[in-house]
Amino acid sequence: MSVATTRARARDLPHPDSDRYKWLVLTNTTLGVMMATIDTSIVLIALPDIFKGIGINPLLPGNTFYLLWMILGFMIVTSVLVVSLGRLGDMLGRVKMYNFGFVVYTLFSLLLSITWMSGTSAALWLLIMRLFQGVGAAFLIANSTAILTDVFPEHQRGMAIGVNQMAAISGSFIGLVLGGLLGPIQWRLIFIISVPVGIFCTIWAYTKLREIPSKRDCQIDWSGNLAFALGLVALMVGITYGIQPYGGHVMGWTSPLVLGSLGIGIVSLVLFARIEVRSPDPMFRLSLFRIRAFTAGGVSTLLAAIGRGGLMFTMVIWLQGIWLPLHGYKFSETPLWAGIALLPLTVGVLMAGPLCGHLSDRFGSRAFTVGGMIGAAVAFFTLQFLPANFSYPEFGGLLLLIGLSMGAFTAPNRVAVMNALPAEHRGVGSGMNSTFQNSGQVFSIGIFFTLMIIGLSGTLPHALLVGLRAQGVSPAVAHHVATLPPVTTLFASFLGYNPMAHLLGAHVISTLSPGARATIVGREFFPRIIQKAFAAGLHPALDFAAIICALAAVTSWMRGTRTTQPRASMSSDSVEPPTNAD
Repeated sequence: MSVATTRARARDLPHPDSDRYKWLVLTNTTLGVMMATIDTSIVLIALPDIFKGIGINPLLPGNTFYLLWMILGFMIVTSVLVVSLGRLGDMLGRVKMYNFGFVVYTLFSLLLSITWMSGTSAALWLLIMRLFQGVGAAFLIANSTAILTDVFPEHQRGMAIGVNQMAAISGSFIGLVLGGLLGPIQWRLIFIISVPVGIFCTIWAYTKLREIPSKRDCQIDWSGNLAFALGLVALMVGITYGIQPYGGHVMGWTSPLVLGSLGIGIVSLVLFARIEVRSPDPMFRLSLFRIRAFTAGGVSTLLAAIGRGGLMFTMVIWLQGIWLPLHGYKFSETPLWAGIALLPLTVGVLMAGPLCGHLSDRFGSRAFTVGGMIGAAVAFFTLQFLPANFSYPEFGGLLLLIGLSMGAFTAPNRVAVMNALPAEHRGVGSGMNSTFQNSGQVFSIGIFFTLMIIGLSGTLPHALLVGLRAQGVSPAVAHHVATLPPVTTLFASFLGYNPMAHLLGAHVISTLSPGARATIVGREFFPRIIQKAFAAGLHPALDFAAIICALAAVTSWMRGTRTTQPRASMSSDSVEPPTNAD
């Protein structure tokens, strides 16, 4: 493009300070973030259709690697990269990095949909392409909030970031419904759907968004990046494989792989902290933690993500494994209807996110973040008093309360974090906050599954043994099925398989009487067998979530009532804490 053409194009673009440009940026970044977060969950519901389409059984021991990394790989990549890519935005231009993220995301969404292989080769292709799709999402997530903070004045940032964060949270639940709708039609559609949106937004962002000068002359902290990536990946690998059986144990927390990964992760992150303290241009700017509002917001983000991150998996298993079959839904239909049943969460976020973000511009963030976390803690604690075969209005009401609470917390908290940052550090600060959120979600999944498996392992084996023997299953087969790792049962429920048909196998089922066969693979046998055992695992998980959300409320209270944004001219190595009025 010639210099004259570039200048002409610049004259045609709205000025960064104009009202028109602010709303253009908000619309584009909201679409980008929603597209990225939809793809964090759209795969979850469509996994049975994906694996069926490529001809692989994800529940076989050798294939659980593909299952777990298809679920968690996207989140792990974004957790590792958002800080580095936010820093690149600070250095090279946030709009430039954001636009590049659209290109990467769209390209790998397309490559995901054109898989020509089958079996494990196809699974490996999908896994690798999914990881690179996560790279594109990390570019979008790392820079979108910083771009919004650049163009919206402080008295409107709460509303703008509220809309953006509403899109991020609701996108994860919208993805559940889309996955359930598109997967049965054609599994490739769950990836193709992102392509036209990505192409449109890429062209739109390139032609309309303008770079606001904030670049700094500094170097990329390669050693810090490497130590951080190694540490975070190792920790997440350890947590991922910790929930899988190992040897004669129902979980793998004593596995050398898990212990080694956790050890490497901890050592690498300690080394990372030492590198950052000494680096002239650190990746993870530790001096930002001197800012009280930033530190309180970051810790609150981490705690809130840990408290709610495993919620989606827990609720989906509850719905698919127990409630929906008991209400007449086939196991194969439960993934779609589980997504629909969770819609009150999305409604709550949509209602509270923009409103509380807007109100936080006038009244400050603390009341909303504290109130949101208290509301979430109350909802999590109350959920455990519902019976496994609950009344949906009560269940839906509690989901709505969780959505409202999360919406009330997320946008004001992010606004407080961004308002506390110097202008030249908004990209890296936004990336740090996103790292807290994404890594907290992965840690939460490991914690929730661990607590549920502990609960299940104490009661499920006996319940299965008694139930199967009552239907004429031989003692040897009944004992074998009853002693299988509970995680196998959880994954079967989560993927929409008929759990008993999977656990027993077609050969065993064919040897049973017609009546016993109809009972065991029917819609009520498994839900009634697992109800008590599921409650034994669910209650500790919900208690944990309630306690973590209560701690997030305390941390949010400690941020203070008012912050003033640090001066943009500060030295990059000496960040002055903002004023706090308690």
